[in-house]
Amino acid sequence: MLRFRRLLLSVFRRAALDVPSRARRFPRHPSSALMNDSQKPQKPSPSATRRDQAWKIAPNLLISFRYAGAGLVHTFLTQRNFRLHTVVAVVAIGLGVGLQRPPVELALVGLTIGLVLALELLNTAIESVVDLTVGKNYHDLAKVAKDCAAAAVLMAAIVAVLVGVVLLVPPLLVTLGWWGV
Repeated sequence: MLRFRRLLLSVFRRAALDVPSRARRFPRHPSSALMNDSQKPQKPSPSATRRDQAWKIAPNLLISFRYAGAGLVHTFLTQRNFRLHTVVAVVAIGLGVGLQRPPVELALVGLTIGLVLALELLNTAIESVVDLTVGKNYHDLAKVAKDCAAAAVLMAAIVAVLVGVVLLVPPLLVTLGWWGV
């Protein structure tokens, strides 16, 4: 598992931390002529983080995909539930392929899996933004935001389990000879 983590990190480390030189240039803001010096965007100091330009639009599609990959790797490495959902997804797809289910059924299983994983990514993003905003302070609205995001993942996971049970368990029982049809 450690090797796999190192491999994932090495693949996406450059994308997550480096920005091409042409993207490091600051674009001139249209209203910058109307701003005084304290209002104008300041160039980052050399000691700033390497991802200091994360607020900018990626200059090309490849870098956009690298950023998305970095988000996937970060979520996979830091979120236990995302890893659990990924393992269950691989097992469910493998079971569906092994049982030779029709493509429509596999597509339904795949769509529900994709929904759960996408909501888990959104949950991680929401939790990160809330933590960034609130810091170490407690706030009732921060709790509501985090709880609602987690509830969305839970609901999608319950639906995914129901879809998997309905589509995969009866053929599995027939294959094992525990249920005669």
